[in-house]
Amino acid sequence: MTWNKFITLLDYADGKIILPAVFACGLFAASHALLKKKDPRAALLWVSITLLLPVIGPLTYWLLGVNRITRRALQWKSNKGDVPEVLCPQQLASTLLPVPYNSLLAIEVLSSKVTRLGITGGNSIEAYHNGETAYPAMLAAINNAQYTVHLCSYIFDGDGAGSKFIVALTNAAARGVKVRVIVDAMGERYSKHTARKALKDSDVDIRHYLPLHKAPFINLRNHRKLLVTDGLTAFTGGMNIRTNHCLQMAPPGKATSDIHFSIKGPAVADLQRIFLEDWYFISEQIPEGAGLFPDNDFAGSAFVRAIADGPDSEIRKLETLLHGAMDSARRRIRIMTPYFVPDRPMITALITAALRGTEIQIVLPAKNNLPFVAWASRASYWELLAHDIHIYEQPAPFAHTKLVVVDDLWCLIGSANWDTRSLRLNFELNLSVFDRKLATNLSNHFDETIAASKQITLTEADGRSLPVRLRDSAARLFSPYL
Repeated sequence: MTWNKFITLLDYADGKIILPAVFACGLFAASHALLKKKDPRAALLWVSITLLLPVIGPLTYWLLGVNRITRRALQWKSNKGDVPEVLCPQQLASTLLPVPYNSLLAIEVLSSKVTRLGITGGNSIEAYHNGETAYPAMLAAINNAQYTVHLCSYIFDGDGAGSKFIVALTNAAARGVKVRVIVDAMGERYSKHTARKALKDSDVDIRHYLPLHKAPFINLRNHRKLLVTDGLTAFTGGMNIRTNHCLQMAPPGKATSDIHFSIKGPAVADLQRIFLEDWYFISEQIPEGAGLFPDNDFAGSAFVRAIADGPDSEIRKLETLLHGAMDSARRRIRIMTPYFVPDRPMITALITAALRGTEIQIVLPAKNNLPFVAWASRASYWELLAHDIHIYEQPAPFAHTKLVVVDDLWCLIGSANWDTRSLRLNFELNLSVFDRKLATNLSNHFDETIAASKQITLTEADGRSLPVRLRDSAARLFSPYL
């Protein structure tokens, strides 16, 4: 629509009233963009659109340019009021790290300031590969529970491998254990037979996180995976509860490999509080009684900090910590993630670390269960490869594992992927861990995986056909929403 036609139309509809209103809307939208957009490039783009495209520009900005995710999350949080003191993490002074970890002390200082929590020593962490080893350990913890079982899962199938959890949870509740379960309302849509229906006749208290009639969004989802029994043992990582994670039981083409972790020691109390805060958010109930915060004796040598992150946080904890880790690394950074769609600052941080002489290895699935995400990921391969960053694609089964290991001393484990959805839009749970034993164990896993994977070369990345490169680059445009 040309300006002349636009003015003529306004004159026809009494432009003396409408025209000033149109310009006022554009000016208001432009002012909002100037105040709210932190990136000057984004601010300039939206100011230009809102001022140069009457009606259409401001409307587009209000529909697509305003960050409603963070605003809505903060609004929901504020509506619940202050979290009861019993659920607030203790403001502990950080335990001093032993000398072997001093080279990465900057990571500890940064994570302490970002989370405002102390790190706890004396923990043990054990890795479980796939459902064949993780699920029996989790079921044993549920079967041995005497007071409380708290389970949070993004996806929880009521059949297959999940049916064993249904039985264990039902039996625990029947013998008097307080069993509380949180399943994300969107994640439940992945299940043909839901855990909620399977548990409806039991004494298990199972709740939706943000029911879809209240939050019909693919964002603002609770992507955390957490099991805490009696306040003494916890399990977390990237593994949902479904048959796909049992490689021997999974349907053809659906097998999903992953690593889950058990935690014992003082850090379990922080994980318990994270669950209880989520429970309070959805139920407005404050659990009481035994099995919440027992005395946890030292169980090992791991120094652990639990990091609960989400769009309701004042600072992007995980994103900030990843930037700090890349800046602190001295020898090597190893990354394993199913979804790798780094934004511009993250790509710059990786390249900067590589130029500084740090070896960087990134392990991704050769075949992704979300092809669109894989296309967007491959659009950035060439830039990373050009700066001597090593990228490997591992063969089937689809690898859902999320790991970061720095200098074989520090690990980041948990539920978050390297994409905008995990780092900015959803609720995630990760552990920052200083433990040479765990780091060595996971580094060995990297070695075994890399040996079986295909290394991607710059020649291959540059050799993609024009249609493939256009497809990947087009997918990359949607990276803020992936």
